[in-house]
Amino acid sequence: MEWKKSVRAVTPYIPGEQPQNGKMIKLNTNENPYPPAPGLKKLLCDTDTDRLRLYPDPDVTLLVRALAEYHGVDDNMVFVGVGSDDVLAMSFLTFFNSDKPILFPAVTYSFYDVWADLYRIKYETPALNDDFTINVGDYSRPNGGIVIANPNAPTSVAMEPSAIEGIVASNRDSVVIIDEAYVDFGGKSVISLTGRYDNLLVVRTYSKSRSMAGVRIGYAVGNCELIKALNSVKGSFNSYTMNMLSIAMGTESLKDEEYFRSVIAKIIHTREKTKASLESLGFKALPSQTNFLFVTHETVSAKVIFEELKKDNVYVRYFNKPLIDNYLRITIGTDEEMDVLLERIGRICSP
Repeated sequence: MEWKKSVRAVTPYIPGEQPQNGKMIKLNTNENPYPPAPGLKKLLCDTDTDRLRLYPDPDVTLLVRALAEYHGVDDNMVFVGVGSDDVLAMSFLTFFNSDKPILFPAVTYSFYDVWADLYRIKYETPALNDDFTINVGDYSRPNGGIVIANPNAPTSVAMEPSAIEGIVASNRDSVVIIDEAYVDFGGKSVISLTGRYDNLLVVRTYSKSRSMAGVRIGYAVGNCELIKALNSVKGSFNSYTMNMLSIAMGTESLKDEEYFRSVIAKIIHTREKTKASLESLGFKALPSQTNFLFVTHETVSAKVIFEELKKDNVYVRYFNKPLIDNYLRITIGTDEEMDVLLERIGRICSP
């Protein structure tokens, strides 16, 4: 079969399991345990379904304007895509076309190397420090672009804005992408720096803090020239990426800031309480500014804990990868869900 020689072969990204067991406790994909803003339910009930026979606005004007107002930037500084994965993939395709390698940490979101391989982009992965922090000096070498998740995934560790600004400022000839998927849970955004640095693109998502993983909304904020370039590539790829309901729901979600903040506060409170309980059971947890914990036990292997929890229909994330194969990533659920997790883990890890 000669045609097989022309097929582009890549190793795909493997997402967390999506089991369909209604009795499970699902803490493996960093979904928000609380529903989205209440206004979305009314919006869906009031939607005129006849409008769905029409194509959506290819410029996503309603949502772009709402996001620009929310972040205090100009409309031409916002790009919207179908989840932050879509925005990031489009950004790789748009900005990383140099002969020089792009840089991203050795332990980070595992879609980055997949996109690099898919688009035939050279890349290098500087090692993290022993405490899983980023060594800023590693990003001063010649490069064709930089992408950093802040806070990082799966480690949950965050960088200070001053450190990120140092990387952006020392790489003015490269586009620096900061992936802020988890920043609302305690990290510090660098969106304010986009007005000063024309090479900075900040990517955000509705999937985590806005409880809308099933809707698929992501966006980027950056200099108008970066956004113009992204829109040109999008227009050459698929003009109608964002559907009409997602545009309306994304806009509606921004209207209820009180609810948004209350959900984040609940998750942070549960995270810190769970962290303390896990430490009392012999776990070491990295400092987290996310909606998950990255933990390792002093005597019981992560793989054993993962497999035993799964037998009890409790799902957490295990990465069979170098450097992190003895760690678990545990999404923060409701207090009730975390109580069950702790009870099960206590049994597994008891002497």
